[in-house]
Amino acid sequence: MPRKLINFDWAMKKLLRSKANFDILEGFLSELLKDNIQILDILESESNKEDRQDKFNQVDLKVKNKKNEIIIIEVQYERELDYLQRILFGTSKVITEHLHESEPYAKVVKVISVNILYFDLGQGDDYIYHGSTQFKGLHTQDILQLSEDQQTLYKKNKIQELFPEYYLIKLNKFDDIAKDTLDEWVYFLKNEEIKENFKAKGIKKAQQTLDILKLPEQELLAYKKYQNDLHYQASLFESSYVIGMKKGEKKGGRKRSIEIANNLIMAGTLDISTIAQMTRLTQAEVEQLSKKASD
Repeated sequence: MPRKLINFDWAMKKLLRSKANFDILEGFLSELLKDNIQILDILESESNKEDRQDKFNQVDLKVKNKKNEIIIIEVQYERELDYLQRILFGTSKVITEHLHESEPYAKVVKVISVNILYFDLGQGDDYIYHGSTQFKGLHTQDILQLSEDQQTLYKKNKIQELFPEYYLIKLNKFDDIAKDTLDEWVYFLKNEEIKENFKAKGIKKAQQTLDILKLPEQELLAYKKYQNDLHYQASLFESSYVIGMKKGEKKGGRKRSIEIANNLIMAGTLDISTIAQMTRLTQAEVEQLSKKASD
């Protein structure tokens, strides 16, 4: 039976920042991006916080590869209706952080956003989605291409290579059947286990390095506390959301929205903006409810 391994979120905070373990990250990213990813550096950012409630609009890990592309990786546990805007903000923030005032726009950095989600986002049957930018002719339906001069300037062949790309990995949609080497990584991300017959790039190193039994006692205690926090936050959110919806169903219109909002405010796991979107109240109304709850 496969041993239980450290989850990827904790590993990114504690182990994968070491150059000695770059090959684990490189393996996962190579399988996902279908490219031979080689990491140069882990880039420091405001995201290096251990409290998960402190990382609003921040990323868990930011790396630069040998192509000078920046890859940001985020693990998200709680539902967020505006998560798509959040990842857009994240890539935009990285772009502006890495372009100096005097530099031409040709120096805009390429950003790849990898999002590992423990909740269902949007409507779709697949468990991995890829988003990129293309320009399509309204009349001719052709795809706009880079000119030869632009290819020389950017050292890129296609327009979509200039713009941010997004990967959404929806773990709850994965059926636990590994059909290829990328699925082997998805299986690990979801189940925190690696089967002996898995052969994806970097997966064997992950199996050795992320073994819970190899953690020093102090780190093991910290990891168990972290896991308990995950379970508590998930349970608190689900309970507050479900209870709020059930109670709200007994009432109509505005009363229902206020009831749901109050339950979510009491749970304390969502921000004002998200609660407003979920209940269709205004932010001012939710802020007023929140103020009353704290009085």
